[in-house]
Formats: sequence, structure tokens, C-alpha cells
Amino acid sequence: MYEYFPIIFGFLSLCAIEIILGIDNVLFISIAASKLPKEKRRKVRIIGLALALVFRIAFLFSITWLTTLTRDVISLTSFFGMDLQLSWRDIILIAGGTFLIFKASTELFAFEETKRTYTVKGVSSVAVILQIAVLDVVFSIDSVLTAIGLVENVWIMVAAIMVAIIVMLISAEGVASFIEKYPSLKTLGLCFLVLIGVFLTADGFDVHINKAYIYWAMAFSSVVVALNIRQRKKAIELSKKGDS
Repeated sequence: MYEYFPIIFGFLSLCAIEIILGIDNVLFISIAASKLPKEKRRKVRIIGLALALVFRIAFLFSITWLTTLTRDVISLTSFFGMDLQLSWRDIILIAGGTFLIFKASTELFAFEETKRTYTVKGVSSVAVILQIAVLDVVFSIDSVLTAIGLVENVWIMVAAIMVAIIVMLISAEGVASFIEKYPSLKTLGLCFLVLIGVFLTADGFDVHINKAYIYWAMAFSSVVVALNIRQRKKAIELSKKGDS
């Protein structure tokens, strides 16, 4: 009985970590899908998370190839006064982080300019799915490399990732609805996507930032926004009572 404890503990720990790492994925998918008409959003979210599952499992069964991504392939001597060694993983993280910074920044600017519904005319489901797929690859590599560092059994990794994706799938609808209901949360979400992009880019350049800082900032800011929303509701209720 006791010999199964390390396996169970490893599985539960990996589930928790994969769910936490999946927050970025859910946030991006929810915001990206929000640009589409309502009848298409759920389908795109499901496709986006299905792609995330496919990429993660495919990378897991390509562990030998995936570990080669951490080998240096580019060496830049005296790059801003330092020697810079880049692997394919670093290059993918830098490209993905830069894309996320650019995408989230432009979406944030457009949303703040209009302050209207986030649905954009002319945006196709295919274009949104392709954007989600690009970020799915980046997030999947980060997720799988974390899993490899924690657990040795591939099937435990597969099971933990499947559990995380199921949790993400269940929570995606609620996250999307909540973001859609409160525009300030959409602004907050886009700001955090910019931060995550900075984190990925910095990691690619071997500048390691503890991701817990981002999550704590996200949690604190969310609480502040929630209190602000609650205060506004009370003010509206008091205003209505005063008018009556």
C-alpha cells in the first residue's frame, strides 16, 4: 500500500501544477474566442483546449525529441555585454512570448479605444483557432517540460494532463462568461497576458522570473477588481432606492 504513495503524491502534485499552468491557456482562449459571435465561441474554446491536449500528449510521447530542444543551437558572443546561448526551446519561448505581448497589447489598445463589445467584424473562427494553436504549442512545451521534471512515468503525466485539460474545459465557460459580464476583467486579463508574454520572453533569454509573482499579482488584482465591482453594485442599488 505504502509503495503507491509516491505515485499518488506525484500524480496529485502534477495535476495541481498543470491546472495552475493552464490558467494562462484558459485566459488566452477565453479572450481570443470573445471576438467571435456568441454562437461560435463555445466551439472555438473546445477546439482550442482539444488542441492543447493533443499537443501536450504528442510532446509527452516525443520526450526524447523534446529534451533535444534544450540543447544550445545558437551562440551569440558579447550580446549586450554577455554571452548568450539559445536552444530551440528558448527560441520558441521568445517567439511565443513576443507574439503574446504584441497580440495582447494590440487587443488591449483596441478594446480600450472602443469600450464597446469585443466582437470584431471580419474575424474568422479559423484565424482565432490558429492564434490559439500557436500559443498552445508554447504553453504545451512549458507544461510538458515541467511534467518531465516532476514525474518519470509517462502514463502518470498523460493522466495528470488529461485531468488538467478536463478542469480547464469545465472552467473555460465560467471564465469566459465572467470576463464577458465585467469588461474591467477583460482589461485585467489582457494586461496579465502581456505579463505572461514578458515572462516567456525573459525565460527564453535565460532570465528566470518566479511565475508565482504573476499569479499572486493576478489574484490580488482580481480581488481589487471584484471589490470595485461589488462597490459599484451597491452604489447602483442605493441610487435606485433613492430615486424610488
